[in-house]
Amino acid sequence: MKEYLTKKGVAYRDVNVAVDRAAAHEMVQKSGQMGVPVIVVDDKVVIGFDQKELDRLLN
Repeated sequence: MKEYLTKKGVAYRDVNVAVDRAAAHEMVQKSGQMGVPVIVVDDKVVIGFDQKELDRLLN
């Protein structure tokens, strides 16, 4: 996923929710679950690396 975002020229923030409890709480609030990765694009939540959905949101 990081490679994909870098190739697309997308700035992103990588957060380790295993050590950042506040970020883990925020992730659950936004996504409704604990799975990772969670990607947020313009308030749209993508759970997992869904390249088709990311392409749609980023283009």
